[in-house]
Amino acid sequence: MLVNPVVEPPEKQGPGADSPGSDRDRRPAGRRRHDREIVALALPAFGALVAEPLFVMVDSAIVGHLGTAQLAGLGVAAALLTTAVNIFVFLAYATTAAVARRVGAGDLPAALRQGIDGIWLALLLGALVIAAVLPAAPALVDLFGASGTAAPYASDYLRISSLGIPAMLVVLAATGVLRGLQDTRTPLAVAVGGFTANAGLNAILVYGAGLGIAGSAWGTVIAQNGMAAVYLWVVVRGIRRQSCESGRTAVKGDGGTRGWWAALRPDPAGIRACAHAGLPLLVRTVSLRAVLLIATAVAARLGDTEIAAHQITLTVWSLLAFALDAIAIAGQAIIGRYLGAGDADGARAACRRMIEWGVACGVVLGLLVALARPLVGPLFSSDPAVQDALMSALLVVAISQPVSGVVFVLDGVLMGAGDGPYLAWSMLITLAVFAPVAFAVPALGAGLTALWWAMTLMMLTRLAALWLRARSGRWIVTGAAR
Repeated sequence: MLVNPVVEPPEKQGPGADSPGSDRDRRPAGRRRHDREIVALALPAFGALVAEPLFVMVDSAIVGHLGTAQLAGLGVAAALLTTAVNIFVFLAYATTAAVARRVGAGDLPAALRQGIDGIWLALLLGALVIAAVLPAAPALVDLFGASGTAAPYASDYLRISSLGIPAMLVVLAATGVLRGLQDTRTPLAVAVGGFTANAGLNAILVYGAGLGIAGSAWGTVIAQNGMAAVYLWVVVRGIRRQSCESGRTAVKGDGGTRGWWAALRPDPAGIRACAHAGLPLLVRTVSLRAVLLIATAVAARLGDTEIAAHQITLTVWSLLAFALDAIAIAGQAIIGRYLGAGDADGARAACRRMIEWGVACGVVLGLLVALARPLVGPLFSSDPAVQDALMSALLVVAISQPVSGVVFVLDGVLMGAGDGPYLAWSMLITLAVFAPVAFAVPALGAGLTALWWAMTLMMLTRLAALWLRARSGRWIVTGAAR
């Protein structure tokens, strides 16, 4: 449920409270406080992140029993839809940082207003995506090389499922609102509820109603819109409650005060501000997606065995990223709150502690991957050649996990600080470094292991750029807005 921020600004904590940026932060008590905050935010965030890909897994499990062509069509459409939604993940990131700053500044009405602006931006972008996808569905499916038997199923699924894109973008923006309010439990509950509803609706519509792959698409759309409706109800309830608790209306206009519902109206200036803040993060996300697409394209050039092993390795890498991204999400919320409260020392102390968490989690995950390598191959493939290629690639992934841990944490810290332009430029530079190295792998006759060392170089480049920024302190800008 939507609640008031769990931590008040330092000036409201009373004379006996520990200052978050004081020397106490370097003592056990200060470290324990940061640990509690990180765990409270990161654990539910991890659960919500893991629940998201389960939507596609459920659809695949149910549609797979309809036939190979239907499953192939679902695979193409799901790849297109996932790409479309992931590009707009900045709606969650930018909203988290903006809301957390205003929470830290003690201005909850402004935080909620910022969230409403982000939700309106999500609706507008979702409408534009629908307008683009509906008429272009067959062409997009052909672009992905769907076979003649799979293409009609892919087009049908894509057209229907595109109707759920606005809802998913609203979910992203509203998730950012709640994260900024230091609440990651509500997104977890909504994600679990959405997953459960999606599974039930798919089974009923695909088999019970006999709608086939179209039933799977409609079930997902209904579940997505239900999730968006729950989020909107939570945010609206929070605005109304805050208005009642403050003893005043949520919005003031030139002609006096208006009802709390006026805060729900679209504010063009606020929407433009959200778009402006999100644009650098969009560039960062697209650049990162380009890295992953280049890696897959290079792996495909290496041969069928290599692309199969690469896909499995990428799946493991993505699963590990969920755990590390959960810490990054905690970083976004915590850093934004400290900076909004004007507590630069507290932000630095939290950053240091989260880096320690990133390193520790990276080491643990790396050891787990290294030890589990012999089990992963047979789990995903019965081909001995694929299993051999996988052993070497996963070893590289295991070695690189401590680096990934710090990269994810610093990425979250700078997002929480609203340092989007630097993230955009650093990711563009990383892409420029990675691309020629990756394309050189097949040219030099190297294999999949070399490609994953190139991926490690990409992460090291990101680490260097993010570490330099973190050390410089230029990301530290206090106040309710950057």
